[in-house]
Amino acid sequence: MGSIPEEFGSLVFDDRVMRAKLSAKVYASLKKTIDEGKELDLNVANAVAGAMKDWAIANGATHYTHWFQPLTGVTAEKHDSFISPAPDGGVILEFSGKELIKGEPDASSFPSGGLRATFEARGYTAWDPTSYAFIKGKTLCIPTAFCSYGGEALDKKTPLLRSMEALNVQALRILRLFGNDAVKCVRTSVGPEQEYFLVDKEMYNKRPDLVYTGRTLFGAKPPKGQEMDDHYFGVIKPRVAAYMEELNEELWKLGILAKTEHNEVAPAQHELAPIYSTTNIATDHNQLTMEIMQKVAARHGLVCLLHEKPFAGVNGSGKHNNWSIATDGGVNLLSPGETPHENAQFLLFLCAVIKAVDEYQDLLRISVATAGNDHRLGANEAPPAVVSVFLGDELNAILEAIERDVSYGGTAKTTMKLGVDVLPKFPRDTTDRNRTSPFAFTGNKFEFRMLGSSNSIACANIMLNAAVAESLKQFADTLEAAPDFSSVLHATIRKTIKDHKRIIFNGNGYDDAWIKEATEQRGLCNYRTTPDCVPHLLDEKNVRMLTSHKVFSEAELKSRYEITLENYCKTVTIEANTMVDMVKKQILPAIGSYVKELSATATAKLALDSDMPCGFERNTVKRLSALADGIAVHTAELENVLLKLRSADEIGEEANGIRDELLPAMGRLRLSCDEAESLTAAKYWPFPTYGELLFGVR
Repeated sequence: MGSIPEEFGSLVFDDRVMRAKLSAKVYASLKKTIDEGKELDLNVANAVAGAMKDWAIANGATHYTHWFQPLTGVTAEKHDSFISPAPDGGVILEFSGKELIKGEPDASSFPSGGLRATFEARGYTAWDPTSYAFIKGKTLCIPTAFCSYGGEALDKKTPLLRSMEALNVQALRILRLFGNDAVKCVRTSVGPEQEYFLVDKEMYNKRPDLVYTGRTLFGAKPPKGQEMDDHYFGVIKPRVAAYMEELNEELWKLGILAKTEHNEVAPAQHELAPIYSTTNIATDHNQLTMEIMQKVAARHGLVCLLHEKPFAGVNGSGKHNNWSIATDGGVNLLSPGETPHENAQFLLFLCAVIKAVDEYQDLLRISVATAGNDHRLGANEAPPAVVSVFLGDELNAILEAIERDVSYGGTAKTTMKLGVDVLPKFPRDTTDRNRTSPFAFTGNKFEFRMLGSSNSIACANIMLNAAVAESLKQFADTLEAAPDFSSVLHATIRKTIKDHKRIIFNGNGYDDAWIKEATEQRGLCNYRTTPDCVPHLLDEKNVRMLTSHKVFSEAELKSRYEITLENYCKTVTIEANTMVDMVKKQILPAIGSYVKELSATATAKLALDSDMPCGFERNTVKRLSALADGIAVHTAELENVLLKLRSADEIGEEANGIRDELLPAMGRLRLSCDEAESLTAAKYWPFPTYGELLFGVR
């Protein structure tokens, strides 16, 4: 790789390339579309398409694709070459504005939640000019939205763009009230921290559960896990360091601002964090990041695991969604400034977020709901399933003073003195961090910590943007009609604090006493599982809010309900079937082989000396035989539950059955198998152990 500044974004048709390749008139028109949402002119599209094709071919591309994000949770692409037939029997290389703007992939085989029948195949992809095109391999990838023949959104990008526009409209109303007429648009920005595991590829291939489901369905606790906390921020192993180096190079070429890398808490767990980008671009980049992580891992003989809980007994992997709001001039609307208690504009936007999180806590929980994430939330490694807001001491004191209508005395800066003269003194932040909080204010942004590692960040940001847009709308409606702006502004802030302070919690989110207080005294939601929370997507208040801001239609919301529960059911059913397959074909035969060896050993000993006790062999055979019988019984129980669930009348009934019957049956089977693993000789156990997987990459 050359110098980083030269290589960064070298495979992206970004602003630098557009300035160089487009005429001044075309460039100006396209920038208006990107920055201000102006309608795209077809002549401009033709000019952009020609320049994009020439640039892509010069960089080795032979094909183009409309790159989109269907409701599968991963990306999709259909490749077309640039070639067209020439009259003389040869070919010419063409790419028109029409081909840039619109594609037509088959929409029948993607999840639609009833929006499309199987025989209704037509779907469209539409160019998203706000997200730069890029080259992957030999293909020009054009970020696009994906919709049905009837115009319904079949992807995650379209509702995200709608939610960003909804927030933009309402935020501009607020800024105009404060006399800010220069701002043209307001955008949310996100920096998603990505956690992941790396395991040896050879070991991975010997674990059917990892291959089929992305997580281990069996595995006895190893002698050492994360108890010593020695992996966290520890020295990065050479093989992992080489992986991270190549990963950075690949991401930087695509303009992805990969910034921070380190070992995480669990053995074999790591984290990558980027610099902030506009939410739409950050979402595209995070999808690309997950794809490239896995591709680069394969080149190093590794497998990158993005499941939320690939190993029991050690921390799972999340994705921290650092979210903020900024103007086109770069002003962060969630920056308190030196005197936040005097910054009314900041306080109003802060209150909008607090109000949004309180009123739509169910939507935030739904936005991170997956079968994998259910294993992680509330497990003393991630935030609880109860949504709350952490503000820190200073902001909390300011809001309390406003609520009581008393003056705020301020918080003096404390200088940190470490007791060694040579060490520098530095000012301490006015607030600590709270890693147990689902939604924590961290200086000039909020960190939404509930997302699972494999989640698309689009889902969480759709709900967050829409909910904050609703708060801002209500504030704007009130303030625009106010006879005295200042007094009504103060009253609005004060009332919001009083009405929504129940959502603010600065303590330990892992404490059982907090969960009791949150649910019994404060009336907050505690949806532990996906089937618990997803039905609330269709609650009247949620449908009304999301449709009023045109983020979703009612039909689109119903489709998301169906798809989310269907994905949950399919995921756990595949896991259960994998368990049955592994038990019958590998685990029970392995136990039988070891029992046979022990029995033969005992027989041989007795042949030498009939008084020899053979206590180890007898006891182990007895325990393993009993476990094998129990495993067979638990396997039959699991199969019976699977059979029963096939007759469920609708998706909600099936999801509830999986939560209440299938998962407990899987847990009982695993418990017996893990105990058998701890008693069986290593040469007989058919899979790499937890110890080998977690500590096998050096």
